[in-house]
Amino acid sequence: MEDYVLVQISNKIKNTRRSKNLTIQDLAERARVSKGLISQIENGRTIPSLLVLIQIIGSLEVDLMEFFAGLSLNDKGLNILVKRKDEYETFEKEPAEGYLYHRIFTKGFVKTTIDIVLLEIAPGSKREYVTTDAYEYKFMVSGEVTYDFKTHTIKLREGDSLLFDGNIAHNPINETDKTAKMLVIYFFKDHS
Repeated sequence: MEDYVLVQISNKIKNTRRSKNLTIQDLAERARVSKGLISQIENGRTIPSLLVLIQIIGSLEVDLMEFFAGLSLNDKGLNILVKRKDEYETFEKEPAEGYLYHRIFTKGFVKTTIDIVLLEIAPGSKREYVTTDAYEYKFMVSGEVTYDFKTHTIKLREGDSLLFDGNIAHNPINETDKTAKMLVIYFFKDHS
Protein backbone atom coordinates (compact mmCIF):
# COMPACT_ATOMS: atom_id res chain seq x y z
CA MET A 1 0.00 0.00 0.00
CA GLU A 2 1.10 3.53 -0.68
CA ASP A 3 1.49 6.14 2.06
CA TYR A 4 -1.73 7.97 1.13
CA VAL A 5 -3.69 4.72 1.46
CA LEU A 6 -2.17 4.07 4.87
CA VAL A 7 -3.10 7.57 6.03
CA GLN A 8 -6.72 7.14 4.87
CA ILE A 9 -7.07 3.75 6.57
CA SER A 10 -5.33 4.95 9.75
CA ASN A 11 -7.60 7.98 10.00
CA LYS A 12 -10.73 5.95 9.33
CA ILE A 13 -9.83 3.45 12.07
CA LYS A 14 -9.04 6.23 14.54
CA ASN A 15 -12.18 8.26 13.74
CA THR A 16 -14.45 5.21 13.85
CA ARG A 17 -12.94 4.07 17.17
CA ARG A 18 -13.45 7.53 18.67
CA SER A 19 -17.02 7.80 17.34
CA LYS A 20 -17.81 4.54 19.16
CA ASN A 21 -16.19 5.84 22.38
CA LEU A 22 -13.62 3.05 22.38
CA THR A 23 -10.12 3.42 23.78
CA ILE A 24 -7.11 2.03 21.97
CA GLN A 25 -7.00 -0.69 24.64
CA ASP A 26 -10.70 -1.56 24.02
CA LEU A 27 -10.09 -1.96 20.29
CA ALA A 28 -6.90 -3.96 20.83
CA GLU A 29 -8.71 -6.41 23.09
CA ARG A 30 -11.61 -6.79 20.67
CA ALA A 31 -9.28 -7.36 17.70
CA ARG A 32 -6.94 -9.61 19.72
CA VAL A 33 -3.87 -7.52 18.90
CA SER A 34 -1.59 -5.39 21.05
CA LYS A 35 -2.40 -1.86 22.13
CA GLY A 36 0.93 -0.78 20.63
CA LEU A 37 -0.01 -2.17 17.22
CA ILE A 38 -3.31 -0.26 17.19
CA SER A 39 -1.44 2.91 18.14
CA GLN A 40 1.15 2.38 15.38
CA ILE A 41 -1.58 1.74 12.80
CA GLU A 42 -3.62 4.77 13.84
CA ASN A 43 -0.54 6.99 13.70
CA GLY A 44 0.49 5.69 10.27
CA ARG A 45 3.73 4.12 11.52
CA THR A 46 2.92 0.59 10.36
CA ILE A 47 0.92 -1.09 7.63
CA PRO A 48 -1.52 -3.71 8.96
CA SER A 49 -1.68 -7.08 7.25
CA LEU A 50 -4.97 -7.86 5.54
CA LEU A 51 -5.85 -10.25 8.37
CA VAL A 52 -5.22 -7.64 11.08
CA LEU A 53 -7.06 -4.95 9.13
CA ILE A 54 -10.12 -7.20 8.73
CA GLN A 55 -10.00 -8.10 12.46
CA ILE A 56 -9.87 -4.41 13.39
CA ILE A 57 -12.74 -3.48 11.06
CA GLY A 58 -14.82 -6.35 12.44
CA SER A 59 -14.00 -5.28 15.99
CA LEU A 60 -15.26 -1.79 15.18
CA GLU A 61 -18.53 -3.46 14.14
CA VAL A 62 -18.41 -1.79 10.75
CA ASP A 63 -19.35 -3.57 7.54
CA LEU A 64 -16.34 -4.07 5.29
CA MET A 65 -18.02 -2.38 2.31
CA GLU A 66 -19.00 0.56 4.51
CA PHE A 67 -15.44 0.90 5.83
CA PHE A 68 -13.88 1.03 2.36
CA ALA A 69 -16.59 3.24 0.86
CA GLY A 70 -15.03 6.54 -0.14
CA LEU A 71 -11.43 5.42 0.28
CA SER A 72 -9.13 5.81 -2.68
CA LEU A 73 -6.93 2.75 -2.55
CA ASN A 74 -4.58 3.95 -5.28
CA ASP A 75 -3.54 7.12 -7.03
CA LYS A 76 -6.21 6.64 -9.69
CA GLY A 77 -8.97 6.85 -7.08
CA LEU A 78 -10.12 3.25 -7.60
CA ASN A 79 -11.15 0.90 -4.80
CA ILE A 80 -8.99 -2.10 -5.62
CA LEU A 81 -6.98 -4.34 -3.27
CA VAL A 82 -4.58 -6.95 -4.63
CA LYS A 83 -3.29 -9.77 -2.43
CA ARG A 84 -0.46 -11.88 -3.84
CA LYS A 85 -0.20 -15.58 -3.07
CA ASP A 86 2.96 -15.14 -1.00
CA GLU A 87 1.28 -12.47 1.18
CA TYR A 88 -1.38 -14.74 2.69
CA GLU A 89 -1.01 -15.27 6.41
CA THR A 90 -0.83 -18.82 7.69
CA PHE A 91 -2.35 -19.77 10.99
CA GLU A 92 -3.16 -22.80 13.12
CA LYS A 93 -6.84 -23.31 13.77
CA GLU A 94 -6.40 -26.24 16.13
CA PRO A 95 -3.50 -28.45 17.21
CA ALA A 96 -2.85 -30.78 14.26
CA GLU A 97 -0.15 -32.01 11.91
CA GLY A 98 -0.27 -31.46 8.17
CA TYR A 99 -3.08 -28.87 8.13
CA LEU A 100 -2.03 -25.44 6.90
CA TYR A 101 -4.63 -22.68 6.83
CA HIS A 102 -4.06 -19.59 4.69
CA ARG A 103 -6.28 -16.65 5.55
CA ILE A 104 -7.02 -14.70 2.42
CA PHE A 105 -10.06 -12.62 3.24
CA THR A 106 -12.74 -12.39 5.94
CA LYS A 107 -16.16 -10.79 5.43
CA GLY A 108 -19.17 -10.24 7.66
CA PHE A 109 -22.50 -10.99 6.00
CA VAL A 110 -24.75 -8.35 7.55
CA LYS A 111 -27.35 -6.99 5.11
CA THR A 112 -25.72 -8.36 2.00
CA THR A 113 -26.33 -11.10 -0.51
CA ILE A 114 -23.42 -13.17 -1.70
CA ASP A 115 -23.03 -15.08 -4.93
CA ILE A 116 -20.16 -17.59 -5.24
CA VAL A 117 -19.13 -18.55 -8.76
CA LEU A 118 -16.39 -20.56 -10.46
CA LEU A 119 -15.44 -18.71 -13.66
CA GLU A 120 -13.46 -20.21 -16.53
CA ILE A 121 -11.97 -17.88 -19.13
CA ALA A 122 -10.78 -19.55 -22.32
CA PRO A 123 -7.79 -18.22 -24.27
CA GLY A 124 -8.85 -15.50 -26.70
CA SER A 125 -12.22 -14.86 -24.98
CA LYS A 126 -13.68 -11.42 -25.61
CA ARG A 127 -16.31 -9.21 -24.00
CA GLU A 128 -16.99 -5.55 -23.26
CA TYR A 129 -16.19 -3.85 -19.96
CA VAL A 130 -18.76 -4.63 -17.27
CA THR A 131 -19.82 -3.21 -13.92
CA THR A 132 -21.56 -4.90 -10.99
CA ASP A 133 -23.37 -3.32 -8.05
CA ALA A 134 -21.29 -5.42 -5.66
CA TYR A 135 -17.84 -5.77 -4.24
CA GLU A 136 -16.09 -8.49 -6.19
CA TYR A 137 -13.55 -10.89 -4.73
CA LYS A 138 -11.47 -12.99 -7.17
CA PHE A 139 -9.17 -15.88 -6.29
CA MET A 140 -7.08 -17.35 -9.13
CA VAL A 141 -7.43 -21.13 -8.93
CA SER A 142 -5.30 -21.76 -12.02
CA GLY A 143 -3.88 -19.93 -15.00
CA GLU A 144 -3.34 -16.20 -15.49
CA VAL A 145 -5.70 -13.31 -16.11
CA THR A 146 -5.05 -9.64 -16.75
CA TYR A 147 -7.70 -7.41 -15.19
CA ASP A 148 -8.20 -4.33 -17.34
CA PHE A 149 -9.64 -1.36 -15.40
CA LYS A 150 -9.35 1.02 -18.40
CA THR A 151 -6.79 3.26 -16.67
CA HIS A 152 -4.48 0.41 -15.67
CA THR A 153 -4.14 -3.36 -15.60
CA ILE A 154 -3.37 -5.93 -12.91
CA LYS A 155 -1.99 -9.36 -13.76
CA LEU A 156 -3.18 -12.19 -11.51
CA ARG A 157 -1.49 -15.57 -11.34
CA GLU A 158 -2.49 -18.80 -9.63
CA GLY A 159 -3.03 -18.15 -5.92
CA ASP A 160 -3.37 -14.34 -6.21
CA SER A 161 -6.54 -12.57 -5.13
CA LEU A 162 -8.24 -9.29 -5.87
CA LEU A 163 -10.99 -7.30 -4.12
CA PHE A 164 -12.57 -4.29 -5.78
CA ASP A 165 -15.74 -2.24 -6.12
CA GLY A 166 -17.57 -3.80 -9.07
CA ASN A 167 -18.88 -0.37 -10.08
CA ILE A 168 -15.44 0.20 -11.56
CA ALA A 169 -15.60 -0.83 -15.24
CA HIS A 170 -13.50 -3.96 -15.62
CA ASN A 171 -12.68 -6.78 -17.99
CA PRO A 172 -10.67 -9.94 -17.20
CA ILE A 173 -8.59 -11.01 -20.20
CA ASN A 174 -6.85 -14.34 -20.72
CA GLU A 175 -3.77 -13.62 -22.84
CA THR A 176 -2.32 -17.13 -22.43
CA ASP A 177 -2.92 -20.37 -24.33
CA LYS A 178 -4.52 -22.14 -21.32
CA THR A 179 -7.95 -21.79 -19.71
CA ALA A 180 -7.89 -19.73 -16.52
CA LYS A 181 -10.10 -20.60 -13.54
CA MET A 182 -11.05 -18.26 -10.74
CA LEU A 183 -13.32 -18.38 -7.73
CA VAL A 184 -15.52 -15.28 -7.74
CA ILE A 185 -17.53 -14.03 -4.76
CA TYR A 186 -19.91 -11.12 -5.25
CA PHE A 187 -20.95 -9.15 -2.15
CA PHE A 188 -24.03 -7.32 -3.38
CA LYS A 189 -24.76 -3.93 -1.82
CA ASP A 190 -27.93 -3.59 0.23
CA HIS A 191 -29.95 -0.59 -0.97
CA SER A 192 -32.83 -0.93 1.48
